[in-house]
Amino acid sequence: MSIKKPTPPTKANLALAPQVTSSESFCNEKLRKAAYYSDDNVLIFNMDVREAMHHLAEAGVIVNCMVTSPPFYGQRDYGSDGQIGLEAHPNEFINQLVSCFEAAKPVLAENGSLWVNLGDTYWSGKGEHKSGESKQSARRFGLRPQDKTGDGLLCKPKQLLLIPHRFAIAMQDNDWIVRNDNVWIKPNPIPDQVRDRCSVSHEYMFHLVKSRWYYFDKAKVGRKSESGSILPPSDTWAIAPARKSHMHKARFSEELVRIPVLATTPPGGVVLDPFGGSGTSLVFARRHGFRAIGIDIHKDFCQSMVDHLGELA
Repeated sequence: MSIKKPTPPTKANLALAPQVTSSESFCNEKLRKAAYYSDDNVLIFNMDVREAMHHLAEAGVIVNCMVTSPPFYGQRDYGSDGQIGLEAHPNEFINQLVSCFEAAKPVLAENGSLWVNLGDTYWSGKGEHKSGESKQSARRFGLRPQDKTGDGLLCKPKQLLLIPHRFAIAMQDNDWIVRNDNVWIKPNPIPDQVRDRCSVSHEYMFHLVKSRWYYFDKAKVGRKSESGSILPPSDTWAIAPARKSHMHKARFSEELVRIPVLATTPPGGVVLDPFGGSGTSLVFARRHGFRAIGIDIHKDFCQSMVDHLGELA
């Protein structure tokens, strides 16, 4: 009778048994008092990301998967003090994002994953929109950063700013490891009202980690080969945007968070969305049995998360 040898405790194997935060830390009384909403499986904070991360770190909370879609540069005015996305220069915007994720480092498990959805922005330099054309008016909120004159270098008319990859490089400079720049392809996107370039139909979902060894369950999200083996998912994701009417105009599809949440959250783990919005990530996480944390500086969006989660009951 042969005796099965135990799996050697290599770093790669140890990453498959990640640390999961305790219920005591998650339900910390001081943490609950700081939260906009709390129960045994959900925490929602109405504050700046960096402030919320301080509360979580102080309580000893460790999250396994952070997945989020922060405000894109110059796309929307959410009307909140301290909001991100309306900085005068795109480099300032990138610095703000990196600062938020640096504050998240102590909260993310050493073998956890960060997933960031970002789209790009063109610099226009045309000034405030004055056309009566309804589609353009719906997309414009007044004088946006990219409507100003610009610096004549990066910020000049018709320039695609390449913000997603500038962000990814800035994260690399802060010792994050970029594993993928997954491309979200949008079938039948709303067409750009332009005459001299291709219509934009994609965004990026970056997968970043703190360590070479991290938790990733390929079996939950992989593709079956002809031989029956499990291949990793493709880095191009064709997913229709969420089009249902909702107060948060930039909400994304639950399908966009499927691979991040299922592949990088272990049983009993915690999913955190630092820019929670309508709560898509939280709802998906709870539907699949994970604990969830949402953060948003906009109070109405925090209530939207609560309402959206209530629909699961």
